[in-house]
Amino acid sequence: MHWSWKLAEVAGIEVKVHATFLLLLLWIGGAAWAEQGSPLAALGGVAFACVLFGIVVLHELGHATAARHYGIRTRDITLLPIGGVARLERMPKEPRAELVVALAGPAVNLVLALALAATMLALGQSLAPPDPTVASGSLLARLLWVNVALLLFNLLPAFPMDGGRVLRALLAMRTDHARATRIAARLGQGLALVIGFAGLFGSPLLVFIALFVWLGAQSESAAEQMHDMMAGLHVDDAMVRVFDVLTPGDSLATASAHLLRGFQAHFPVVDGDRVAGLLTYDGLVRGLTEHAPGTCIDAVMSPVPLRVSPRDPLEHAFERMAEHQLRVAPVVDGTQLVGLLTLEGLGELVTLRSAIARRAAHGRGRAPRMAPT
Repeated sequence: MHWSWKLAEVAGIEVKVHATFLLLLLWIGGAAWAEQGSPLAALGGVAFACVLFGIVVLHELGHATAARHYGIRTRDITLLPIGGVARLERMPKEPRAELVVALAGPAVNLVLALALAATMLALGQSLAPPDPTVASGSLLARLLWVNVALLLFNLLPAFPMDGGRVLRALLAMRTDHARATRIAARLGQGLALVIGFAGLFGSPLLVFIALFVWLGAQSESAAEQMHDMMAGLHVDDAMVRVFDVLTPGDSLATASAHLLRGFQAHFPVVDGDRVAGLLTYDGLVRGLTEHAPGTCIDAVMSPVPLRVSPRDPLEHAFERMAEHQLRVAPVVDGTQLVGLLTLEGLGELVTLRSAIARRAAHGRGRAPRMAPT
């Protein structure tokens, strides 16, 4: 994620902090100072916010630990103002596995809440919720109710919260994964409307949460539709077969001419029969900004971190491209470059197959299994 910096590494997982999170800390400190007129209050507010997000990291590590049990790697955890985001390579498709992974995060908050409650009872402290101001009340009580709030909020049955994935996993035990996702997404958007309507009567925070839930459900539904449309297809079904190639000695001006005379945005750079690199659209623009038009493209081309085979499952190739954050990957059969797999091409394929599937669903035809080439 852009504008993120590595903060630490826990169990082999990078924990990053986003720039907007630092702005949140400044806002919390400023609000505490303005309210109580003391720099100590500001420091206390910032310190408590850091502890709060430490709890969020533990929550995300719960997901990561459960995912590792099923052979799924966690790329990183990023702290944002809205919470933490653990980037798993993928969510498990098997409903029981998804249920375990989804519940692992809230389970961490439950264990922490029970441990804090037991400690408070042993110390003779009340379990009542503290005064909700930033720097007041018992520290243990505030931590207890923070964990309770995180537990309940994350179990709301709506994407992108854990409760949405729990709901999908339970539904997927009775129906297929795609239908379970659609049902869970619609229920989540219905819940978002209810929350948003309630927020109109004096709570902007609820309106923000409603928007967050609505967009999360929409995003999850779109991602599932994309995976569903790619099921059973191979790279050969989606790759671009007619394309221009460049050589390391070609100039940026030559690459610009290729770009302007056609629809191709990314170019493989070949040296003999070897794919030596890639010149992406962003790389070309950056090269023209930093170098003269006569500069050879080997000075600005990107290495090739990923090659795919025309026989690879399309969904697997897409996941590998996402892992490497690539918009294009060369398709190589043996040593021969035979095509390009692009995110734009994948999007077009999914759009066309979705249209065919909708027509078939309305009884006007049957969706063919073949894909456009």
